Amino acid sequence: MEASRIGAWAVVVASGAGRRMGAGIAKQFLALEGEPIIIHTLRALGSWPGLKGVVVTAPESELETMRELIAAAAAGSGAGPVLRVVAGGAQRSDSVRIGLEALKEAADADIVMIHDGVRPFAPVDKFDELIGAAYPDGALFVVPVADTVKRCSGDSVVGTEDRSALALAQTPQAFPYKFILDAHRWAHEAAVCVTDDSSLVEARGYSPRAVVGSRANFKVTTPEDIPLAQFMIAGAAKMRIGHGYDVHRLVDGRPLILGGVEIVHELGLLGHSDADVLLHAIMDALLGAAGLGDIGRHFPDTDARWKGASSLDLLEVVGGLLRSDGFKVSSIDATLVAQRPKVASHVAQMVANVAQALGIAAQLVNIKATTTEGLGFEGREEGISAHAVAALSGGAR
Repeated sequence: MEASRIGAWAVVVASGAGRRMGAGIAKQFLALEGEPIIIHTLRALGSWPGLKGVVVTAPESELETMRELIAAAAAGSGAGPVLRVVAGGAQRSDSVRIGLEALKEAADADIVMIHDGVRPFAPVDKFDELIGAAYPDGALFVVPVADTVKRCSGDSVVGTEDRSALALAQTPQAFPYKFILDAHRWAHEAAVCVTDDSSLVEARGYSPRAVVGSRANFKVTTPEDIPLAQFMIAGAAKMRIGHGYDVHRLVDGRPLILGGVEIVHELGLLGHSDADVLLHAIMDALLGAAGLGDIGRHFPDTDARWKGASSLDLLEVVGGLLRSDGFKVSSIDATLVAQRPKVASHVAQMVANVAQALGIAAQLVNIKATTTEGLGFEGREEGISAHAVAALSGGAR
């Protein structure tokens, strides 16, 4: 059945203690590139447009922590369509059953994907195939066994398995909602405990279908997994580059504001807002990197709201637009071009103003100034120009 014709939901199991990690906290809360693993997992699932909603299970003692993390992520770059967070059970199968019971929105014939909270690299590009294979007995991602498989007794090898018929099970595993809910209710009543949901379906005499998954879709389980996961998260961040350029005429009777700093000078810059040419170039670079047009689109000079506006306030608005689209500022490099005045003594404050407006570290902002040795309109002191380059990472686009 085509994925587009059915409702698709997810239960994300994140209620384990993570004892094998030995980190002192549950592994789903360990940070990768500044965010907990569970948030990376939820964001990956939420990037699939067919997902209608997610129920997350968490340790009972960490329910509020999980809810706060998801709420904070939702206010920033998102954490997918999370419906609710519920306390899991003593065993994984208990947590899955509880999560399924809490998924009140799903219809009997809808598909639910059951996924480990510490698998942040799910092959989203294969979800349509997985969902389409889930009728009638369910489907799961598998990867063929690449290494020779030995059967051991203690520290002795006692045999070699035929790896051609073996595969490693992954999540998400997808099933018709009522089908898998009934299976978990049966397992609970019969005290049947399994390590994955397809095993439970097999125990009832059904044969779920195998869909080739991805070796990148590994489960973060031991300390050795963390460096690889860190590397993959960092490498997966999409880098976007934008360039900004702006120029304003110097006139009498206007204050000279550059980088949010009012500088004593006999001339100021003419413009609808405060004409801060440096911040305007930076905003255009940021908007360009994000594919969001330019400042003329967002703050047109035909709109009275922006007359005399502080460009620092406008920069804060731009920062909000970037965050709402899931972007993070990686770096900003800007050059101010003016014959006069000298601005070297103001650069540190300009950097601080930009960093504060965007909510980023000052180390990510570089501002410098140059003259044109008397050449051009800048050299004749008719105006001031600015160039900026901005790099963004992440983003939902």
